[in-house]
Amino acid sequence: MTYKIVITDHEYHDLKIEEEVFSQSNLDIELIAAQCKSEDEVIEVCKDADGIINQYAPLNAQVLSQLKNCKVISRYGVGVDTIHLPTANEKGIIVTNVPDYGIEEVSNHTVALLLAWSRKIVQLNEAVKKGIWDFKVGTPIHRFENRKLGVLGFGKIPRRVIEKVSPFGLEIIAYDPFVSADEMRKYNVRKAELSEVLETSDILSIHVPLTESTRHLVNDGSIESMKDGVFIINTARGPIIKDSALIKGIKSGKIAGAALDVVEFEPLPISSELIQFPQVYLTPHSAFYSEEAIVELRTKTARNIVQVLEGKEVEYLVTQ
Repeated sequence: MTYKIVITDHEYHDLKIEEEVFSQSNLDIELIAAQCKSEDEVIEVCKDADGIINQYAPLNAQVLSQLKNCKVISRYGVGVDTIHLPTANEKGIIVTNVPDYGIEEVSNHTVALLLAWSRKIVQLNEAVKKGIWDFKVGTPIHRFENRKLGVLGFGKIPRRVIEKVSPFGLEIIAYDPFVSADEMRKYNVRKAELSEVLETSDILSIHVPLTESTRHLVNDGSIESMKDGVFIINTARGPIIKDSALIKGIKSGKIAGAALDVVEFEPLPISSELIQFPQVYLTPHSAFYSEEAIVELRTKTARNIVQVLEGKEVEYLVTQ
């Protein structure tokens, strides 16, 4: 039997890694590579697919309802917000992801943003290159002692962030309704309610998945409740922060600065006000990236397909 596997969209120069994984299996696989942008495009190429590899193309309820043979969807990445899980479950489609591929990269990126902003590296660098040799360009700079880092989410990535920043002397609190206080205590972190994290943190680092309950978690109301002069880092998903609320908070001075690897609408328009603020550091959704991480991601994404179709135990099964 020949299995039709469709890659709905991707950003790679070739698909040699995926092809190699499939060639080493016991399956006869026909691999179709597409670059779908719309629901109709996905339906057209995937309607008779046995398996789907997905990056950003929409696999919503409308699309999934049109799939005739699909047994498995494997996502390039950790988040599965492109996939309507209830419909997949109803149709018996197994959904997989790769939750452990970019842990070092994203945690390193988060720490780099924290350090760069805390020491005002970008502002000072730009000043020196303009002929301004004056440390006061970067004021104020504070020691980490007696400063509080609030972490939203307590999965693999924030745990590594915490391990890496712990020697700096920050007090660390975290909110995650699915993780016990005892588990957090192992990392010298105190479990706190969402309201306390928002209201008392000097630095807020976001690491929650994008769900209906976390979309616009940082909004006008939550920003209003925050400590004056808070610094916000987001290396999770852009829509967790409402951009218009963030811009309003920065203009008012409520928010001292932000470091964003992700934004609500990507790619960020050149007209966005976020670009105009020197206290906002922006990177282009690149926290996940290293050459090694990409190989790991692509290999495991393809391997997920093979495991399901060969009837083996699925290593990275997504459950609702």
